Amino acid sequence: MWLPDLSSISLPTYLALVEAIAAAIGRGELKPGERLPPQRRLAWTLGINPSTVMLAYREAARRHLVSGEVGRGTYVLAGSREASLFRLKQPAAQGELIDLSTNVPVHDPDNRDLSVSLAALAARGELDGLQAYPSAALVERAHLAGATWLRRRGLELAPNGLLLCAGAQQGVSAALLALCEAGEPILVERFTAPGIKAAARQLRLPLHGVAMDERGILPDELDRQARATGARVVVLTPCLQNPTGASLDAERRAAIAEVARRRELWIVEDDVYGVLGSAAPLAVQVAERCLLISSLSKSVAPGLRLGFIAGAPELLERIDPEAQATRWAVTPLSLALACEWVESGIAERRLAWQIEELQQRWRLAARVLGPRMPQGRAVAPHLWLDGAPPAGLAEACRQHGVEVVPAEVFAVEANPGHAVRISLAAAASRVELKRALEGIVAAWPV
Repeated sequence: MWLPDLSSISLPTYLALVEAIAAAIGRGELKPGERLPPQRRLAWTLGINPSTVMLAYREAARRHLVSGEVGRGTYVLAGSREASLFRLKQPAAQGELIDLSTNVPVHDPDNRDLSVSLAALAARGELDGLQAYPSAALVERAHLAGATWLRRRGLELAPNGLLLCAGAQQGVSAALLALCEAGEPILVERFTAPGIKAAARQLRLPLHGVAMDERGILPDELDRQARATGARVVVLTPCLQNPTGASLDAERRAAIAEVARRRELWIVEDDVYGVLGSAAPLAVQVAERCLLISSLSKSVAPGLRLGFIAGAPELLERIDPEAQATRWAVTPLSLALACEWVESGIAERRLAWQIEELQQRWRLAARVLGPRMPQGRAVAPHLWLDGAPPAGLAEACRQHGVEVVPAEVFAVEANPGHAVRISLAAAASRVELKRALEGIVAAWPV
């Protein structure tokens, strides 16, 4: 029976256990499909409360490390290195490393929007009521706010034209659960987001990667793969794709839409970065076959955990017939804050600040990286450093004090190459980012 050593992890016990599970997966001690010890047995062996183990297993499942099945137990879910991105980052463990591995929006330490909004809710006597379940009025308000937010993506939606969810990750999972049967092939970009890989693994959906170029997924390859695999569903990130940063132009979007109609493909469009770019979503061109997933996490505030699923009514009906299951995980406080920020213009202002800061960081990266900088890409929160980098670049960057993510974390199939993704937004400041970029240059001399 696998037993963790929690003595060296300075976190609450349940989080220490989650970190031990993640570390064991990363080291290969816990392998895909391996069953974790039963909760009560592990609690008894470690001398801790069974409820602590229950909390740990639930948190590990939320991070896509394990999957629990009633009557069967809890099994290791993540067998590849994308699991490491869901681990907590501990400053003590990181040492002097500058962590550019996680795609998060730039944090503005001088911003006081949250404090002001919470104080306003308290002053109006509304804060206490947000401890209860969300009211029908608050849910309706949130639907209106979601429709308003998605209007900037060219979508004209009625309030009932979207579902609320706890972020884009839950939205993608809900869409796949509704559209697919276990074991059914799913098409994705050759390099795709770890969250998409984790959702597919959890739902037992084998992924098939489609070739890409600097403009995104290749229509002819999508057509070929759809024909070869018999897939009915494709998951795409057409705008500022994670990890490559590619965005489909108008010609490419039209070609993808034509393939989707001809092959009768359902498109799950991850548009979480869409508001940060200028490319239109696929949902504008092929609305009848597309579910667009968006959220406020990458553009306004990750902690709000509010996302939107937009699509044709019959598709939304398949996801959530009662129009409430996907929103159970969204807290009333998140709904209230998101509504206030969208209605008052705070969300728009925060988005504008985010875009400006990313442009500044992109220019900084171009100056420091020189010939290593990818060309012809739109400004994105992340950089995909390809162009024949050396083998072991991610480890070399780590040796020079920078944490980046190697191509294998995003690759769907074998032989991913030696590219790495760096998150320009993750650094605490431009000064820290410059120091990290200089470390990457030292790790990759040209």
